[in-house]
Amino acid sequence: MNTARPRPADPATPSPRPSGFLRRCLRMPIGIQSIVAVGLGALIGSLAPSAGEQMKILGDVFLNMVQVVVLPLVFPLIVLGIARMESVKKVGRIAGKAILYFEIVTTLILLIAVGLAKFTGIGKGAPVEGSDAKDLDGLSQGVDFHELVLHAFPKNIFAAFGEGNLLGAIVFALLVGVAMAAIGEKSEPFAAVLESVASVMFKVVGYVIRIAPLGVLGFISYDVAHYGFGNLRSLMGFIAVVYAGLAIVVGVLFPLIAAIYRVRYVHLLKSIAGLAGIAFVTRSSESVLAPLMGKLEAFGLSRSTTSFVVPLGYSFNTDGSVLYQAAALVFLANAYGADTSLPALLLMVGVLVILSKGMAGVASASIVVLLAAGNSIGLPAEGVALLLGVDFIVDMARTGVNVIGNSLAAAVVDSSENRREAKRGTGEAAPTPAQPEVEALQKEPVQ
Repeated sequence: MNTARPRPADPATPSPRPSGFLRRCLRMPIGIQSIVAVGLGALIGSLAPSAGEQMKILGDVFLNMVQVVVLPLVFPLIVLGIARMESVKKVGRIAGKAILYFEIVTTLILLIAVGLAKFTGIGKGAPVEGSDAKDLDGLSQGVDFHELVLHAFPKNIFAAFGEGNLLGAIVFALLVGVAMAAIGEKSEPFAAVLESVASVMFKVVGYVIRIAPLGVLGFISYDVAHYGFGNLRSLMGFIAVVYAGLAIVVGVLFPLIAAIYRVRYVHLLKSIAGLAGIAFVTRSSESVLAPLMGKLEAFGLSRSTTSFVVPLGYSFNTDGSVLYQAAALVFLANAYGADTSLPALLLMVGVLVILSKGMAGVASASIVVLLAAGNSIGLPAEGVALLLGVDFIVDMARTGVNVIGNSLAAAVVDSSENRREAKRGTGEAAPTPAQPEVEALQKEPVQ
């Protein structure tokens, strides 16, 4: 028998554990890691463009990992949220409140954007002759409302899941939730399965979000390497107006709405700030959909409201995107010398109010809606092509605002429901701020 004792480790031999510096980096909050990734990505994209473009695969992998878990989490949450409401009447009431809120707030944001763009006169003298409509090949099909309706009612729910059809999943989940509520106790075994699935998916989301800084590094490296900063000088005014409009929405309009409904807006912003930052740098609101609902539950919103209003808002409440589209239309109208009188501007607002609701499930949604709206008021596609060069810059901000807007929408609807219950004097207990799976998610570094 071999009785030889193991030799003591040589002190000079390097330890296989990560170095102290690397461990400190890994322990930094996810927001700090993402900021470091932004700086490093910009540096790589500027100094080594070819390498920067190749690093886009890091961002694509991150988004794929996020998107693969979105529907498996959102579907059970919506079903359980609907099934546990007191009645189908409450489902209809919450849906009605959410849609009414979306329409009113979207219209106000459009008016702010058009007024700001008209006041500043952006677009006058813009180099529209240098744009190339070929950049828009495959995007100029517009929005087909017939296809939108069919998108919401897929003939094969498994195919819809495979395609990432969020709107179709919401509609089907609504039907399943209503059916479970109707049959009562017989649905409890299925509800237990859905609870388990949701808990597992929350844990998976926690793992995926840990690699968010790598996705940020890939996207920023690619954006800087691919787009560069060539168009920034001529379009700096447009970028400034869009960011100013978004700042007014986040800093003035949203706080007013929150004050009316007694929502702790500053606390809400602090709660979701990290996720809004990830959406900002990845330019994808889907990347934070699952953890966002967990954050809102931890903030104190009921699961029934959160799991229904937030996914619905992802399809019908794109606050940042509609502001960008309105500012872009006024920019193009000024650039081409088109009519910018009050009736013409109101027509723009009306067209966008309708078309912005058709963005769900459309690739490059903001550009597609902008093309359709521009075509409806006689603006050429070449002008839209000019904006593609800086689209990634404004896309970051409008995506972050979309996340904040949907969070506020859920808080407003939930506050309205709570106030209604208080007036009725039902004496129902307030919802538990955080479910076990949410608490587990809270412990992850991303939170």
